Formats: sequence, structure tokens, C-alpha cells
Amino acid sequence: MLYVPVYTTGTPYKTYRVEKGGYVAHHGSINSVPGKGEVFDLYATLNPVQTPAPIGGDVGWYTVHANVDGATVMFDNEVEGTISKGVLSVQVYTTGTPYKTYTLTKDGYTAYTGSIDRYPGKGETIDLYVTMNPAPAPTPKSPLSPVLAGCALLIVGLLLAAGRKNN
Repeated sequence: MLYVPVYTTGTPYKTYRVEKGGYVAHHGSINSVPGKGEVFDLYATLNPVQTPAPIGGDVGWYTVHANVDGATVMFDNEVEGTISKGVLSVQVYTTGTPYKTYTLTKDGYTAYTGSIDRYPGKGETIDLYVTMNPAPAPTPKSPLSPVLAGCALLIVGLLLAAGRKNN
């Protein structure tokens, strides 16, 4: 219980908050102001913070083999690390939610995404092999399309010919 004196002529409070470590904070609204000598009761129920059970148990691994060092490896869009000396080993708990996809990316290379159809058991390693290909070089664009360039040359030629006739 906490008593908080307020001045009836002061700026009225609109909300209140009650918090304690290990509990979910409570927020409440204050809809009216107490008059002189009045007491308003405000109530708060604090609930313990729910902490998820840690993932644990047996461990397995995915080993990603790739031809490009420095490629970023993601499992279901979560970065797991980078390829070094052609490999990256990723530890997983056998009781965790199974991954569905793996993706490798690196500037200058086409991204690679593959499906994961096996989940490792206790002490097991599943090898995933990737060959990354260089990204295609962008095709330089002509400032004018060939048809437009041809039409422009034709017009210039006709103007020059007309200018010679007039001279």
C-alpha cells in the first residue's frame, strides 16, 4: 500500500505505473481527481515475468561447405556465421525447432538458397554443399536505342542535305 498526496489545484495525474523487478509492470489510468480530503484507491496486480525454458539437451551440427570464403551463412534468415577455409559448422540442439532453409550471400556472387530436409541427431553432423557463382556483370545500356539513334542520324542527314540544296 502506498499513499500519494496530491494538491487539488495542481495539474491532475492521468496515469500511474507500478513495477518491481521480476514482474510485469502494471499501467493504469486515472479518470478523475480527488477533492479536498478525499482518498481514491488505485489497484495494481503484478504478475511474475514468464521466462521461456532454455533450449538444451543433445547437440548436433550442420557443416556448410562452400567454394567462397567470407560468404555469410543464414539458417531461416538468421545469420549463423561466415565461411572460413571452405567450411562453417553450426551447432543445433536436437530438441530445437528444425530449420527449413539455408542461404549463402557475398557481394559479387549470386545468393544461394537451399532446403534443409534432415535434422541432425545427437552427435550427428549433416553436411551441406554449396557452389556459389559470380554474379553476372551488368549489361551496359546504350544511351539511345538503335532505332532511335538511326532515326536521329537520318534526320541529321536530311537536314544537312536540305542545307546544301539551299546553298
